[in-house]
Amino acid sequence: MKNLLIALLSLLLIVSCGSEKSDTKTSKVNQPAEKKVTAEWITNLEEGIKKAAEENRTVLVDFTGSDWCGWCFRLRDEVFVQPEFIDYSSKSLVLVELDFPQRKEQTEETKKYNRKLLDKYGVKGFPTILIIDKEGKEIGRTGYRAGGAAAYVEHIKSFIKN
Repeated sequence: MKNLLIALLSLLLIVSCGSEKSDTKTSKVNQPAEKKVTAEWITNLEEGIKKAAEENRTVLVDFTGSDWCGWCFRLRDEVFVQPEFIDYSSKSLVLVELDFPQRKEQTEETKKYNRKLLDKYGVKGFPTILIIDKEGKEIGRTGYRAGGAAAYVEHIKSFIKN
């Protein structure tokens, strides 16, 4: 009898904790999920340079190890997915990602293409960020920098002004 009473009280406690008064102004039930805005990245540098020339933009090339590189994770999380960077890049940059994953599958063609550009630009570590003008000339090189998206945008702008 004692066990039955404990079980009933436990059930009552569980049910009462789960039934909160719903405020229709803050309830997310039956509302569409919030759309997360992301930057548009392409994977072909020549296409990126062509697009930059057509749209009068600068190319930012991210040499990354997307599934293993700790500094690449930090750059992505602290900069590339932040509203300040997304807003700036959508107006001023063409974003190109050249990925060198360890676990993610890639075609042999993609691996060969990315390796060719890694060698061409002498990239030795990840992440390496190249800033390339609309004519295809490298105008800057950087990597991860602490300080967040707004500071990173200013850092990128410093290459473009020169």
